[in-house]
Amino acid sequence: MFKGARKFFKTTGPGLITGAADDDPSGIATYTQTGAQFGYGQLWTALFLLPFIVAIQEACARIGAVTGKGIAAVVKEHYSKKALYTALLFVIVANTINIGADLGAMGAAAQLIIPIDFTILTLFFTVLILLLEIFVSYRLYSKILKWLTLALIAYPITLFLVEQPWGTLLRATLIPHVEFSFAFLFIITGVLGTTISPYMFFWQASEEVEEEKERHMLRHGIPRITKKFIRFLRLDTFVGMLSSELATWCIIAVSATVLHGNGVTDVGTAADAAKALEPLVHTFPNAGLIAKAIFAIGVVGLGLLAVPILSASASYALSETLNWKEGLNLKLKKAHGFYGVITIATLIGLSINFIGINPIKALIFAAVLNGVAAVPLLFIIARVAQNGKIMGAYRSGTLSITFVWATFILMGVSAIAMFLTIGGS
Repeated sequence: MFKGARKFFKTTGPGLITGAADDDPSGIATYTQTGAQFGYGQLWTALFLLPFIVAIQEACARIGAVTGKGIAAVVKEHYSKKALYTALLFVIVANTINIGADLGAMGAAAQLIIPIDFTILTLFFTVLILLLEIFVSYRLYSKILKWLTLALIAYPITLFLVEQPWGTLLRATLIPHVEFSFAFLFIITGVLGTTISPYMFFWQASEEVEEEKERHMLRHGIPRITKKFIRFLRLDTFVGMLSSELATWCIIAVSATVLHGNGVTDVGTAADAAKALEPLVHTFPNAGLIAKAIFAIGVVGLGLLAVPILSASASYALSETLNWKEGLNLKLKKAHGFYGVITIATLIGLSINFIGINPIKALIFAAVLNGVAAVPLLFIIARVAQNGKIMGAYRSGTLSITFVWATFILMGVSAIAMFLTIGGS
């Protein structure tokens, strides 16, 4: 049993890492705001979105594994330049803004326990991330990323330490609740956007290619894949996305019980968000400070995981478009353009923090932007995944492609409804 578990953990990678990165600082902020503002009203989204996110990420992973190329490279080879440039524009803009929001949140969270200027902390995290991403080998870096996924464990623990109305939680999980107001649709678009994000599409496809390179499965650029490899890919993706949605459910539930239940309906600062974890340590002296420390460690840990994924996924897309050498398995001297894009995207994102935007609010707006940006990209992924000329025997089946197209429709309708309710109640 333990031997099998160790073997599975060794084979997991892109799916597990992508799932954890899905609950990045932007995700934590959005889910916390959701619970604080609407209580258990959007708890059902965690269960409802699971099959959709699994279908999308499995399709992206399969595209990378079968073609031996990232999504941008596949689109470039088989579709129009217009489709390619549309995909490229959305992923670069959304990712850069998300990078800035995540870096700002890391600085703000760290300030809760370290009395150092926000600018210095944010610059420190930026430099640290760039050094790790550029100079640490992919094999070691992927191991680091896996360990950072443990930062989410504080929320499930808190969930069971607080007295919960389990009957209400069950009903809220199984029965969808929708309000046709701008506030509700704005946040739910953010929930959709931070759950099904553009950077995840490009990252997981490209990292499947990285895994194939590490395992020497590519011969003249053509993958030598087996049905067994695809089964592991699907299992890895399912476990990663299931873990992500369980964490999402816990964050919303904890925030609803602890924050909304005590009259806190707006999360404006990192300190506000940290209050959700106070029950975890309520019996200790200085419980508030300890809760802030746990929250800060979680945000910083997940930021260290997510920011490199955001910048790298944008770099994969642009490098594939411009025929640059790309991949985290390459040294800096062999991939100047690839690492240059990572550096520039990270620095531009960093600059967003010095124009007077609230870091926590910026996270929620970044999630909403992702929800809008994902719509055209989902259309492209659906077309690729069901294309027999590209995917061969591994093209999407009926169930898979149905969920992919349904995700496209769901997110499109959500974005349109949000815009239509601007100015409403």
